[in-house]
Amino acid sequence: MNAVTQAHKPIEKRVIHAGEHHVSRNPIILSTLLGSCVSVCLYDPVTRVVGMNHFLLATRHPSQDPVLASDAGRYGLGAMELLINDMLKLGARRANLRAKAFGGGNVLATRLNELPDRFSIGKINIDFVQRFLAQDRIPLVAQDFGGTMGRQIRFESNDFSVYLRRIPIKRTSSILTNEKRYFDKELKQQKAPRSNSVEFW
Repeated sequence: MNAVTQAHKPIEKRVIHAGEHHVSRNPIILSTLLGSCVSVCLYDPVTRVVGMNHFLLATRHPSQDPVLASDAGRYGLGAMELLINDMLKLGARRANLRAKAFGGGNVLATRLNELPDRFSIGKINIDFVQRFLAQDRIPLVAQDFGGTMGRQIRFESNDFSVYLRRIPIKRTSSILTNEKRYFDKELKQQKAPRSNSVEFW
């Protein structure tokens, strides 16, 4: 009876919102909705630890280069390091990590998207993720970036597969609202007076 009950135990499901991440070493399905944001699905195929994040790289200086040295890079770097460090705490090994990354669509209506494409929020996100993974020597085994559509992704830990569904721009109002709220929050924090305390990234 116990064996049957265990076999049919419902798998955990978790939705990741902008600014969040989650890691697990148990069977799980992680999902999120993306517009200009990027989501990185990380997994260690040996220890079977998995994780997903969802971040929007708000920046006051979108023309700054390289991306890793900009405010955008700082936000992205923090999001990636939190995800990786929490996975390592569960037993994952950095050398085993593999990545699948998605998002960076040109769908967020902000003044940044009035700049040339290379300065758009989505493009900044894409450039950052690709550079970060290359510099950390984490293979990017699958990716789907850019375009003008939203994305719904579902990351399944049983075989590390990611299922993607594109969402037409006319149906992305909830995504745009959430990302705009997140972007405005980050922008407000950037404009707030900074303390003299040391920040670690």
